[in-house]
Amino acid sequence: MWQQTTITLRARPRGFHLVTGEILAGLPELVSCRVGLLHLWLQHTSASLTINENADAAVRRDFERFFNHLVPQGEGGYEHDYEGPDDLPAHFKSSLLGCQLLLPVTAGRLALGTWQGIYLGEHRDQGGARRVLATLQGQGN
Repeated sequence: MWQQTTITLRARPRGFHLVTGEILAGLPELVSCRVGLLHLWLQHTSASLTINENADAAVRRDFERFFNHLVPQGEGGYEHDYEGPDDLPAHFKSSLLGCQLLLPVTAGRLALGTWQGIYLGEHRDQGGARRVLATLQGQGN
């Protein structure tokens, strides 16, 4: 079984956002996969995907504070600033966290841990909608 679809995530403000539900809503065929892998590829260079805590929103706010401290906006000396002061810092953050995830599928569900969820890291002040190419491979029921 192979399935590929593009999921468009709604526009979000800068920060880290739990998008597990939105990803799952875009993959109704996941329920018919007994065992497999889901590859998620974010088709952007100024946002990221990662897995982390899904229960406490403070974790996502702390992620934003940490990455803003690690890669501050407004630092001088960058050449690539055509789209504003958040442009190159957004690219740095995207490269640090990455734009893809590989997730196991078991019995028609993502085999995430109890407190794990999929984050979209939106690193632009106004990034807009984001596209995720989702490729599901595995054995059906």
